[in-house]
Amino acid sequence: MIHLFTTGGTIDKIYHDANSEFAVGDSLLPELLEEANVAVPWRLTGLLRKDSLEMTDIDRQQVRDAVAACPEQRIIITHGTDTMANTAEVLSGIAGKTIVLFGAMQPARMRRSDAVFNLGFAMAAVGLLPPGVYVAMNGDVFEAGKVRKNLEAGRFERG
Repeated sequence: MIHLFTTGGTIDKIYHDANSEFAVGDSLLPELLEEANVAVPWRLTGLLRKDSLEMTDIDRQQVRDAVAACPEQRIIITHGTDTMANTAEVLSGIAGKTIVLFGAMQPARMRRSDAVFNLGFAMAAVGLLPPGVYVAMNGDVFEAGKVRKNLEAGRFERG
């Protein structure tokens, strides 16, 4: 069983036309997993609905506590890309679990989003990687503490 946790971020953003702005909405993960015909058992827990730039140390501790307390050994966390590396480091040290964080550069609701690819990649990664904490983005896997977001290039890289 894979336990998916949502924290918000761009992947779950929706556009409010009246205000001409984006806000974090309900997660599309259940719909995306169903459309992909995912046969691996999974369950979903919504933890936060925040842009990652708004996440606090208390929020990160909440994520860590939820992951540490859940019985599943394979964990996927949706997360905003701006501070995903920070949360990955906070999760380091949780023994016996494979934890994969992923997100999207464009909301899942947008036609040209990378969300579906990144979700599939994270699902594969969590089933294949040994215990540890990882970021799965842009078709690559990075260990916690060894990844950074390159804002100019719009992708993650080792660092």
